[in-house]
Amino acid sequence: MVAWVLGAAWGVALALPIARRAARVDVAARATSLVVRPRSRSRRVAIRSAWLGAWWRDHSDGVVLRVVRSLHSRRGARGVDAALARDLPVAIDLLGVAVGAGCTPYLAVEVAARWSPATVAAAFDDVMRSCALGLDFEHALDAVARARPRLRPLADALLATDRLGVPVGRVLARLADEDRTALRRAGEAHARRIPVRLLFPLVFLVLPAFVLLTVVPGLAAGLGRL
Repeated sequence: MVAWVLGAAWGVALALPIARRAARVDVAARATSLVVRPRSRSRRVAIRSAWLGAWWRDHSDGVVLRVVRSLHSRRGARGVDAALARDLPVAIDLLGVAVGAGCTPYLAVEVAARWSPATVAAAFDDVMRSCALGLDFEHALDAVARARPRLRPLADALLATDRLGVPVGRVLARLADEDRTALRRAGEAHARRIPVRLLFPLVFLVLPAFVLLTVVPGLAAGLGRL
């Protein structure tokens, strides 16, 4: 009887570590299976996100480039239009002097292309180049006016003179005065916008700095004496 009890005790003592080892292996296997599934899922998510990222890069580059090019072209067009408006009165005066000296509209445009400011001279050079290639003066001037709408009144005045032979000196003087008046009004409007633009740095930068440098030290000194 004692032998059976001792044998059973030794069997339990030997089987207990084996059972614990088996339980640990089972738990580890389950944990591994639970960990592997999220990894595979995360891998699928990573592959999907990488594919979406590649698709977005392939398609967004074109969109971003188009937007950037559009903004750049609009900004460049505004700059060219502003420069053209600034230099146009001088060119109109040159045309008036040339026409007053007896030049035809074609010769007046040729003189203005030589002596006008760069922005207007480029437009007149386009007219001269088109005429040199065989295009008549009317269509060349009309094409330049379509490309640069600010030159449309001047082009219409020169075309009327070229077609009908009417005097254009007074019309050119009136156009120059109107352009100078428009420039003056634009400058005045820009000057009126400057105080509004200065409100932000005044309110959010100058006044806080004034308070920090003058009011706060006085308050700190007064509170320190109490």
